[in-house]
Amino acid sequence: MYTGKKITRVDAYDKVTGRTKYTDDLCDKGAYTAKILHASIAHGKVLSIDTSRAEKIPGVVRIFTCFDVTEKHYYPTAGHPWSADPDHQDVADRLVLTENVRFYGDDIAAVVAEDETAASQALRAISVEYEPYPFVLDVQEAMKEDAPQIHEAYPGNLLKHTEIQKGNYEEAIKEPGLTKVEGWYETPAVQHCHIENFICFAQMEGDRITVTSSTQIPHIVRRVVGQALGLEWGKIRVIKPYIGGGFGNKQDVLYEPLCAWLCLQLGGHLVKLDMAREETFVCSRVRHSIRSHIISWVRPDGTYAARRLEAFSDQGAYASHGHSIAAKGAGAFAQLYPCENVKVDAYTVFTNKPAAGAMRGYGIPQAMWAVECHTQDVAAKMGIDPIAFRRKNLMPKGYTDPFSKNELYYDTFHQCLDKAMAEIGYEQKFSAYQNQTGDIRRGIGAAVFWYNTAVWPISLETSSCRMVLNQDGSLQVQLGETEIGQGADTAFSQMTADVLGVPVSQVHVISCQDTDVTPFGTGAYASRQTYTAGFAIRKTGLLLKERILTYAQELTRMPSYNLDIIDGKIVRITDGRILMTLGELSTQALYSMADSQHLTAETTSQIKSNAYSFGCTIAEVEVDIPMCTVRLLNIVNAHDAGTLINPALAEAQVHGGMSMGFGFGMSERMIFDEKTGRTLNNNLLDYKLSTFMDHPRLKSVFIENPEPTSAFGTKALGEPPACSVAPAIRNAVLHAVNVPVNEAPLNPHRLFQRFTEAGLL
Repeated sequence: MYTGKKITRVDAYDKVTGRTKYTDDLCDKGAYTAKILHASIAHGKVLSIDTSRAEKIPGVVRIFTCFDVTEKHYYPTAGHPWSADPDHQDVADRLVLTENVRFYGDDIAAVVAEDETAASQALRAISVEYEPYPFVLDVQEAMKEDAPQIHEAYPGNLLKHTEIQKGNYEEAIKEPGLTKVEGWYETPAVQHCHIENFICFAQMEGDRITVTSSTQIPHIVRRVVGQALGLEWGKIRVIKPYIGGGFGNKQDVLYEPLCAWLCLQLGGHLVKLDMAREETFVCSRVRHSIRSHIISWVRPDGTYAARRLEAFSDQGAYASHGHSIAAKGAGAFAQLYPCENVKVDAYTVFTNKPAAGAMRGYGIPQAMWAVECHTQDVAAKMGIDPIAFRRKNLMPKGYTDPFSKNELYYDTFHQCLDKAMAEIGYEQKFSAYQNQTGDIRRGIGAAVFWYNTAVWPISLETSSCRMVLNQDGSLQVQLGETEIGQGADTAFSQMTADVLGVPVSQVHVISCQDTDVTPFGTGAYASRQTYTAGFAIRKTGLLLKERILTYAQELTRMPSYNLDIIDGKIVRITDGRILMTLGELSTQALYSMADSQHLTAETTSQIKSNAYSFGCTIAEVEVDIPMCTVRLLNIVNAHDAGTLINPALAEAQVHGGMSMGFGFGMSERMIFDEKTGRTLNNNLLDYKLSTFMDHPRLKSVFIENPEPTSAFGTKALGEPPACSVAPAIRNAVLHAVNVPVNEAPLNPHRLFQRFTEAGLL
């Protein structure tokens, strides 16, 4: 068995030696360079664009403005599966170039030149006349009657509102003896900061256009490019090479439609569009800033009588993934701590800021910040140990969600808490750090999280797989699920090897997707990869194995039920005799004069199940009150991700997620100029990304409860590690100084304000 083992990544050698080819490596040097002119106002209309000076610059091929977009094909950008039902389709609100400016950085023109220097010079030479409109940057201000209207189709700037009601909240709060605990909690917009900025190039081949892109979702890009350009989808080919990180940002169709459109306007000439870091910050996608208001009514025994949530999600200027982020957080609120009486209102609202989309955790890091900060506040007000309070109220074993049909099959939360607490020495430190004085204080805090695996039943969940037996007995495997740096291809190799009974070294996963040949799959998102692909791998592998053994029956004169494939050999199971190698069989099958066969299999699995993924974070901090700084001393993440396909990759996933959680909780936030709407820190100098120097030793522990609904017992682990880190750090700071900080991040500016208000300074 290869699943469950720490085998080396299949792409490790090529990546560490630099042989791996990314998008830019594949683009011919003769490509034209495209650069985008971004709006320099937050809201308004483009009245005119003067390109006369720019057109005279040597090397400029052509300049296109928003007024050249005569066929206005509005398209959606979210990397969601398509639906034939208009009510379940993403909002189509984008054009390749627009005259209606909705944020500082909107796309109003593009320069195509022979090289980057000429393109950059041309951008600076273009003059634009605007009709500026009032703009709004605050999510709740945008909901007011007198707020600027950003999209005509959405009065009050409200993209969508979700309401959840269980029981009778209004009646439940009348119960005698209840304690009311109320708080506002907020997270900022942050950027993904993947190493490889977005890049794509496009060229014509006959009457078809090929787009090569650094994307998580090649098959979805194909569809959206077709919608944006008004082309038949079959005339579009999308190639996805290796990708230098995405974290959800590349789960949006960012600039592939514009690049393809420019290529078409230039007669099919190769055009490359490579975003700069400053553009990536502002003009791709950001994490939704969410402001949450929570009220809890608690009985004297520490159980919830009623709970209330209002969440205001800042969508920015365009819909992108839209309301699904706030809706997922609302679902987590209702399920993580089940209560008979719950009332939830989640709002997603347009503002004149960069568009918000998917980012690792998909709304749950924001939701867990609010929920787990509030949980700590409730425990403090009730005078109950925070771990004991959680244990009393957390989702119990056997809980089943009526919508998703997800079930908690194990005592997961207690197992994760027990293991994490033992690993970090929680009880001893919690007691030792009580009631401290002095300028330097320590604290320890915990936070739990809730997560789903994949997207069923909200939208389509499907995976397709193709396997081909080569002459030497090795296998080629193709899937629509994409390798984006997380190690998916290695996990796929391990699963394939176990199903077919071949050495993992004989499994060759085709990492780079090509929509002309790769089986359909919706890509990398929602922590779906091993769970959903596992179904297709097992189904396809079993079919191919059946075909191989059926052919072996003729060669060995043995019935197929007496045969098996073990370590790449055809074995008679009645006595264990090796009859032939898989390579010998395959060569005979391909070149037989009597019965030549190409042994291959391809299947599709539609997945109509989902799975809970749970865990917790415990963080230990040191707070320097006069300096208003927090130093992270120790941290542990505990996860129940089902059966681990590759423990080394699982640990790496957790470490990466923890690192993202540090930045989210302690330093990262995008800052916007209230006078202009411009992003002020759109670079890696001014945007305070956490670094190696901010990290303590990272520790991850696992509870391997096999998921009953899964083909291999596995479930989500890609996004969960980022979900509970920030509130755990916040709760550790609360334990140290007894000052709640409800707005992330806990940077010196925020701490100075709160410490001053609390009288510590």
